[in-house]
Amino acid sequence: MINDSDNNGLAFLKMHGLGNDFVVIDARGRENPMTPALACAIGDRHFGIGFDQLALIRMEGDITAVDYWNADGSLSDACGNATRCVARLMMAETGGNTVVLRTGRGDLMCEDAGDGMIRVNMGQPQLNWQEIPLAEEVDTVALPINGAPSATGMGNPHCSFFVDDADAVNLDELGPRIENHPLFPERTNVQIVQVLDRSNLRVRVWERGVGHTLASGSSACAVTVAAHRKGLADRKVTVLLDGGELEIDWREDGVWMTGPTMLVSSGTFSIEFLKAAG
Repeated sequence: MINDSDNNGLAFLKMHGLGNDFVVIDARGRENPMTPALACAIGDRHFGIGFDQLALIRMEGDITAVDYWNADGSLSDACGNATRCVARLMMAETGGNTVVLRTGRGDLMCEDAGDGMIRVNMGQPQLNWQEIPLAEEVDTVALPINGAPSATGMGNPHCSFFVDDADAVNLDELGPRIENHPLFPERTNVQIVQVLDRSNLRVRVWERGVGHTLASGSSACAVTVAAHRKGLADRKVTVLLDGGELEIDWREDGVWMTGPTMLVSSGTFSIEFLKAAG
């Protein structure tokens, strides 16, 4: 899938889903090269390539598995847009219209939705405080935080604030403060949500370990679940993110997300860079 014919570096692809950008590395058939230090080095937008997440593809038996690394060198169980990007690559490789990808979130079914769109079932949301997880038992629909945000797990924790004007909120101030709130022992993603109507949500995202990002698939799923639980929206909505639109449908078998992907470029990390990264 990813050309690594010279064996003198580490091949990669750069992809994005609505500006939520990824470095994709294929580690199938080779030793896993990724470490927290290397992830941080690649994720640096000045000294590396830069990414919101790094998706590392590997095999678990006969199942294609994906690890998601954040730009701060931490791991995440879920990344919806990166899953869609990898699904596109795997379906192009096999010529099929579906693929199952193994993630920390579980085995996720992905489909070619036509017209360049990829759909993934992100699984059922985690609504219990222990599963999200939270530090103590509280009402997950209305947390004891100013603004009464909702908490939702999508394989990673989310905290969604519902406001009258999403663009009026200082996300760069609120985001890191809530990301590290003591109620979230594993930190949290933060969303600012404006309900336009029952089928359309305007959303801005602060992603844990990353910062202000143009889009987040798991965040789009989480705000849809939270908005429906609060009685503000239907189960099928369009989420309008800074980078574009995702279609979210909370069905009986899970939360399905549909959207576009883009293959930007391919390249190879040099031996010099890899040695410097440690």
